[in-house]
Amino acid sequence: MDFYNQLSPGWQMTIVAAIKVVGVMAVLLPMIAYSVMAERRVSALIQDRVGPNRVGPFGLLQPLADGLKSFLKEDFTPAHVNKVYFTLAPAIAMIPAFLTFAVIPFGSTLGGSERMVIADLNVGVLYTFGIVSLSVYGIVLAGYASNSKYPFLGGVRSSAQMISYEIAMGMAVIPVFMYSGSLNLSDIIAVQADGFHHWMVFKSPMTFLSFFIFLVAVFAETNRHPFDMPECETELVAGYHSEYSSMRFALFFLGEYAAVLAGSALIVTLFFGGWTLPVAGLELPAQSLLGGVLHIGIFIGKVVFFVLVMIWVRWMLPRFRYDQLMNLGWKRFLPLTLVNILATAVWLFATT
Repeated sequence: MDFYNQLSPGWQMTIVAAIKVVGVMAVLLPMIAYSVMAERRVSALIQDRVGPNRVGPFGLLQPLADGLKSFLKEDFTPAHVNKVYFTLAPAIAMIPAFLTFAVIPFGSTLGGSERMVIADLNVGVLYTFGIVSLSVYGIVLAGYASNSKYPFLGGVRSSAQMISYEIAMGMAVIPVFMYSGSLNLSDIIAVQADGFHHWMVFKSPMTFLSFFIFLVAVFAETNRHPFDMPECETELVAGYHSEYSSMRFALFFLGEYAAVLAGSALIVTLFFGGWTLPVAGLELPAQSLLGGVLHIGIFIGKVVFFVLVMIWVRWMLPRFRYDQLMNLGWKRFLPLTLVNILATAVWLFATT
């Protein structure tokens, strides 16, 4: 501790940020692994099957076996692919989802001083939308570099789908900014801290509509069913990752489930009060280590709930046709978000 106190403020901030990054990754990677297992167990329950239960007690070591299998499989690169782009695509598809967590407040404070967010940006929401939009490049590059018609069609579908629903997603959260008066995610959580009725999802009919549109857009942005047109098995074999194997194939799955967690974390932060819980004083910043840990647990619990919702939806709803998907984004959600913004402005003008 004496060595730390002797360092300059710049070095102290760097060390604290590095510790936060390591801590976030230490929690995030197991959550991704067990999200895959949860997907398999939930689908098994819905389809009256058992699911993975052989590796370890109750099958809890199945993610370790899956990772080991992916690592040991042959990493085959077809001769007809563009090798540079083919290799870069999985990493480009995975990294943006992890970068999103840099600005998401996952707790209040630890020890009453250190804020539980890696980078508390004043334009945190704009940062998340800018980073999330980069993930489409990995998918498009994977489809292009594969030099095969099915991956190429998957890449084209993905680019059109993500562009369509990014607009709806971005416009859906404008009413949240209008209520909170800030683009800082910590400030948005603070506005929701005074009770359940202050959570944005319950604030007004307009913010509830914003939540619904944002939730559907998250499904589309993460290529989750019923919006999984880029990897539609019945039409495109496996879509943009048809030619991939081994760890490069696993990186696409890693990126997909990291994006699901990032989308769930944004939903919790923007609409469900983030780390707050208006019970027993848990809506206030923690003044003790135990309180800070409880806030982190509350945030993780809310994120897990929405991950389970996204898993449940996958196995309960049929896939959209491509024309239905595009029609919903451009002809339904886009006009609806514009009307919603106007209605929010009128509501705020009339009530304040």
